[in-house]
Amino acid sequence: MGSNVWNGDNKIIQTLLRDLRKESGLTQLQLANLLDHPQSYVSKYEMGERKLDLPEIRRISICCGSNLHKFVAEFEKRLSKKA
Repeated sequence: MGSNVWNGDNKIIQTLLRDLRKESGLTQLQLANLLDHPQSYVSKYEMGERKLDLPEIRRISICCGSNLHKFVAEFEKRLSKKA
């Protein structure tokens, strides 16, 4: 198992990505298939073993029935609660 690459504010992104998938009703495998990646791709970023760039987060958001704007708004909301 790799080390956790998420820390600080990035931990919010990790949690938000997992919550987004679960709220959409998708399993890791279903989301991975939509993204044309193996299930381990989803598992690794949800477990904190892989960081994502903005286009990847956008694509994940869309596959989960959301969009990047909503993702960022929720990130900002959770970030402000942390402060």
